Amino acid sequence: MKLKEILALATDKTNFNSINAYSDYCMHYLEFIQSNLQAVIVSRNENHYRFFQYKEEGSFNVTRPINSNLMLTLESFDNQRNQFFSIIRNIKDKSSKTKANRKLINDFVYTCQQSIGATLDALPAKQSNTARKINGHLFERFIRLIISEIGIDVKEGIISVPVIIKGEEIMKMRYQHDLIIEVDEVTKAIGSVKTSSKDRLDKIFIDKFLYNRLTDTKTPHFAIFLNDVLRKGKESSYSIGSTFLPGHFKGYTIKLNPLDGVYYLDIRPNMRTEDILKDQIKTFDNFLIKDVWRFIK
Repeated sequence: MKLKEILALATDKTNFNSINAYSDYCMHYLEFIQSNLQAVIVSRNENHYRFFQYKEEGSFNVTRPINSNLMLTLESFDNQRNQFFSIIRNIKDKSSKTKANRKLINDFVYTCQQSIGATLDALPAKQSNTARKINGHLFERFIRLIISEIGIDVKEGIISVPVIIKGEEIMKMRYQHDLIIEVDEVTKAIGSVKTSSKDRLDKIFIDKFLYNRLTDTKTPHFAIFLNDVLRKGKESSYSIGSTFLPGHFKGYTIKLNPLDGVYYLDIRPNMRTEDILKDQIKTFDNFLIKDVWRFIK
């Protein structure tokens, strides 16, 4: 396929209504980049990150950072597709919890989503806002599809929270949520799904505080992020920068309320080592294999 054909697929959200559809699209993209890139640029500061540069048909645009430790090759992706589906359909089995299978969960989801994001980076600069919206929406949908596949009822939508004073409801506050997990039509957990935490972290913590205060409940609130890196620098000296704000995260965790789970496909090194961060932030496989089942008890 040519780049314009792949772009046509990526910009039409109706093409992504199943996990298989994401997987099929990813195959097209991985096949395309094997021999149709102008260059693969290595990040100067964290060498496992790569930037793909398109040829003239993509205006020589350079993509977002791609983590080569997570991004599967065409051959690996194709060989492991069936294994991924087996893992998530049997997520409670002991076999799904092996180190190799847990890594495949993260790698597969990351590869599918970054294939979409990297494709959209080929669009002209004037369409960058449209590209971000499409990418974000498709990531939210992808996560909902995966949660549904493991057998949990999930939806997006608005929750109306009554504000009661002296026993009388005086108004309702409406909240839009990416993930609403229900059991027997009872909300068990509320989640946010974003491609990065940039400009979004504060709201997630505050949403939990307000919702549980208004409803007098302890409903779990969690967040799922793709990554927190961006491209910085000039051509020939590209590197990656972090969009995560550890000070904000720690401050809200200590002084407001901790979230009940924060999950990354591409987790940053300091999230594994720094106090508070290492206790609060995990890779995405932890959500599917363990934590989501705790939320719905």
